[in-house]
Amino acid sequence: MSDNTSENPENQPNSAEKPVASPGVSAPVAAAPWEREVLEKLVFAALNEQKAARRWGIFFKAITVVLVVVALSAYLDLGWTGSDGEALGRHTALIEIEGAIESEGSGSAAVVIPALNKAFSDSGSVAVVMHINSPGGSPVQAGMIVDEMHRLRKGYPGKPLYVVVDEICASGCYYIAAGADRIYVNKASIVGSIGVLMDGFGFSGIMDKVGVERRLLTAGENKGFMDPFSPLSDKHKQYAQSMLNEIHQQFIQVVREGRGKRLKESPEMFSGLFWTGAKSIDMGLADAFGTVDSVARDVIKAEDIIDYTQHEGLPERVLKKFGAALGAGAMKASMERVQPALR
Repeated sequence: MSDNTSENPENQPNSAEKPVASPGVSAPVAAAPWEREVLEKLVFAALNEQKAARRWGIFFKAITVVLVVVALSAYLDLGWTGSDGEALGRHTALIEIEGAIESEGSGSAAVVIPALNKAFSDSGSVAVVMHINSPGGSPVQAGMIVDEMHRLRKGYPGKPLYVVVDEICASGCYYIAAGADRIYVNKASIVGSIGVLMDGFGFSGIMDKVGVERRLLTAGENKGFMDPFSPLSDKHKQYAQSMLNEIHQQFIQVVREGRGKRLKESPEMFSGLFWTGAKSIDMGLADAFGTVDSVARDVIKAEDIIDYTQHEGLPERVLKKFGAALGAGAMKASMERVQPALR
């Protein structure tokens, strides 16, 4: 019996035919190049988004930690004397004043007065030294600081208060220095300028030339006093001068009371002139040469120096760095252009 399989051509497999898929199973389809490219882009975009989210998460966590630390520091009032005000041992208390005497900064009453109180009240401080470097500034701020200096000197008669001058101690700065027991200077320091000024600019002439009309409406005949865009009348000039003279006399009185018989008055002493540190000693405006270290070592006999200055905190530095105080500074400058100043 012959093999029909080899003879029947219908039973032979056709090599040209493609294999047939099993029922219910779809054949794999190759992805087109553009589809693969889109998928790759989507995957990479998702990965980049996850990385960015992680970076932002780390950033915000770091900011949160910084804010918590700052808040705790402010709440606990971390400082040299500690939150409980424990004594630090026998030492010289130091307070730094750098820059203009004004309502903000290290020369403001809001900064200096708390530092003075903390320095005097510490049982370990044997004397207080104010290290000053300032051209002057507000008579109001200077007056408040001097009043507190007098009060503390009476309340703590056993603790002397000294002033050590750095580069300059002029006008409002000397107003403060005169309230101390003794004043120490360098021979080349600038000392004095006992006077008051009120400065500004007048633009009325320029406005007339360019054809600009000033429209100022006031309720009260003197409300436009010292307006830079209006002419200065003789009446207003005399009034301003009388006010400056009054403040000047207050300044002179503070100097006379503070320096007492040490002062060798001359016609030029209260004229607004200033002198070197060496000359100021001859005139009785200062007492001797000295630095913070030499006064602590040789005069106070307490070489350990503790700084009680209230330094600017992190939040204020950050705000100023990013310009948050720019608008306030511009407004302050415009409002203070006609205020009396001891500088």
